[in-house]
Amino acid sequence: MREDTRTRIQEIALRLFTEQGYEATSLREIAEELGVTKAALYYHFKTKDDIVASLVEKRLTELDELLEWVRSRPRTPQTRRELVDRYADNIRATRHLGIARFLERNQTALRDHPTLIRIRERMMQLTSEISEPGAPPAERISHSLALFALHAGKWLMKEGELSDEEIHTACLEVAHRLLER
Repeated sequence: MREDTRTRIQEIALRLFTEQGYEATSLREIAEELGVTKAALYYHFKTKDDIVASLVEKRLTELDELLEWVRSRPRTPQTRRELVDRYADNIRATRHLGIARFLERNQTALRDHPTLIRIRERMMQLTSEISEPGAPPAERISHSLALFALHAGKWLMKEGELSDEEIHTACLEVAHRLLER
């Protein structure tokens, strides 16, 4: 029951933060939407920052696991391709898109949030691991963009234009092409 309430708080907070903005949403509003007292909400999360940290903690763990994996492998075209495939699976298997929309709409308010800084650092580490040391700049950029292409496709397609599967397949195709450089 405790995890259900925690998950429900996260879902409601994510929706309200995205719709109204992080700064414009209060803990009281989240509690009211959930149908609990503010004290009951405090049992799970003391602050809005705690909710944000909980929303992105899984993402941070996934990035750490990918970094550990890629660092244990040789830097080969096959490793790069498998890294992109694993990354694609990670962002597909979570509520990543909803969280990404929330973060994009609240960039100013969350720019210096410690958990988000850690995610940016992990992404920079991941992009540095995807190419050989000393690779030409165009190659390093192309390989790094392979990871970001997996995000871009989800943002660039009109809602309902393609199925999630079609978007996923197209994004992977583009990402794999970028690795060929």
